[in-house]
Amino acid sequence: MKKPLLGALFAVLLLGAGTAPAVAATSHDAVAPQKTTRAERITAKAVDFAGTVALSNCSGSVVRTAGSLPSDPALVLSNGHCMETGFPGPGEVVLGRRSTRSFTLLNSAGSGVGTLRASKIAYGTMTDTDISLYQLTRSYAQIESTYGIKALELNAAHPVQGTAITVVSGYWKRTYSCNVDGFVYRLKEGEWTWKDSVRYTSACQTIGGTSGSPVIDNATGKVVAVNNTGNEDGQQCTVNNPCEVDESGTVTVRQGINYAQETYGIVPCIGAGSQIDLNRTGCTLPKP
Repeated sequence: MKKPLLGALFAVLLLGAGTAPAVAATSHDAVAPQKTTRAERITAKAVDFAGTVALSNCSGSVVRTAGSLPSDPALVLSNGHCMETGFPGPGEVVLGRRSTRSFTLLNSAGSGVGTLRASKIAYGTMTDTDISLYQLTRSYAQIESTYGIKALELNAAHPVQGTAITVVSGYWKRTYSCNVDGFVYRLKEGEWTWKDSVRYTSACQTIGGTSGSPVIDNATGKVVAVNNTGNEDGQQCTVNNPCEVDESGTVTVRQGINYAQETYGIVPCIGAGSQIDLNRTGCTLPKP
C-alpha cells in the first residue's frame, strides 16, 4: 500500500495523530521519468484525466455502471486504505458511514475544475480487496451539466492478461502505461490479504499518491481495476512489500512490481439510486 505512502500514514495512525496528508513529493522527486516506447506514448494519449479526482492523500475517479441513471447520485472510487477514517482492519467493512470528504474533479488536461463532496462512505474495506466507494451530493447529470465531464464506466467483466492499460493518478496528474502481466491468487501485505489481484508489467512504476487511481483498459476506456500497492524493498509480506501466494501456498516476492485490485466485482453490488446492496445477485463483496 505504498501508493499513498502507507508507511508514513501507518506510522502516524499508530501514534494516534489521525489522517495524515500525503507526503509523496519526496518519493516523486526521487523517481526517474518513466521510459516508454513511441507506440506506448501514442496509446497513452487516448486516455486522459477527465473524470478522475484528487483526494487529500490519494487518487480516485467518478465511476458508474452501464445501468446507472443520470439522476443517480454519483460515486467516487478509491482504495479502502485511502479512507479518512483510517485503515479498516482485516474483516472490517465500512457501510453507509456519513462523510463530507471533498474531491477535486479534473478535466481531460488534468486541471481541477471544481470540488465534489461526499454525503457518505457507501462502502469501504481492505478485506479480499482494497476499495472505497463514496456517494456524492451531486448526480451524474449535475456533474456533467456543470463541468461537461462524464463518469468513467466500470467494466463488468474480469480483466484479461496482456491488456494494455493506463493508471491515471489525479493526485499527481500523471499517467502510467503498461500491460496486465497476470493475476495473483492471494496478495498478502501486513495484516491484509487480497484475492485475485492484478499484477502490472514492470513499466507501471507507480509511486506514493497514486493509490486509488483508476486502471483503464486503453481499448475500451473502461475501469478494470484500482491501483493500490507495490513491493518497494524486496521484503516478504510486510507493509509496503506485498508478496504473492499461489494456490499451493508458495510465496513469491517481486521487488519493484506493482499491483491493483479488480473492480468488476463491484458492479453487481450497485443497485438503484447508486445504493450498495450486498445481497444483490452476483454480489460477492465482503459483508460487515
